[in-house]
Amino acid sequence: MKKITGTFGIFILLVLNSVVIAQTSYTPPGKSGKIVAEIMPKVEDSLRKQFSASQLNWPPAAVYIRSFKYERQLEVWVKNDIKSPYKLFKMYKVCMQSGTTGPKRMEGDYQVPEGFYHINDFNTNSMYHLSLGLNYPNSSDRILSDSLRPGSAIYIHGNCVSVGCIAIGDPSIEEVFAIANAAKNNGQDFVPIHVFPVKYALSASMEYLNNAIKDNDYLKEFNKTIRTAYEHFELKKELPFIMVNQRGQYYFN
Repeated sequence: MKKITGTFGIFILLVLNSVVIAQTSYTPPGKSGKIVAEIMPKVEDSLRKQFSASQLNWPPAAVYIRSFKYERQLEVWVKNDIKSPYKLFKMYKVCMQSGTTGPKRMEGDYQVPEGFYHINDFNTNSMYHLSLGLNYPNSSDRILSDSLRPGSAIYIHGNCVSVGCIAIGDPSIEEVFAIANAAKNNGQDFVPIHVFPVKYALSASMEYLNNAIKDNDYLKEFNKTIRTAYEHFELKKELPFIMVNQRGQYYFN
């Protein structure tokens, strides 16, 4: 296993020959005005109380989101200050997702991506209540996915339908959206989202994964790689430097 070094828990994905699109903050035009003006203040008030009860600072200094496809779980981790390790705030149920084990590689494959992403859109005008966009295709996906039709518009969102997105229901997306936006407004430039096929620490999950990929050498190697980042975080509660080589493979410096 290659050595991984952290950087105060802030996720960095090296983008090769590409442009990083900054996250956009939510604003209250159109139908989104009611959500921003009426719903979000109540959600933030509730979160302040929940954070206080968990001995966490509001707003958080940094947020990290990770999702597990097999377990249908989405976790939100936060930092009290930039030099502290991440602490788990809450685990949310993923009520619907499509596809199966493996990364997304083309438009219309119904796959939820696997790998390392960040939020690139705070959407209050979503068809599914609220949504947080993943920067899919990232620099790895642009090399390894279909060159003409890699797919796009992958979100964590409300409601309970999915064609490649991660649906967590309306109350949950309100909280996750508010937490991520609070961290952004508190100075976190990029909110990382890691998507894994399973929780590698769970024996039942590993049994499922090993059976699912037993005849697929590519997925075996892919999981060996992304598991490295998972295990680094499990050990240190900090995020690794994640980079992409010219073949589209993730590696850790």
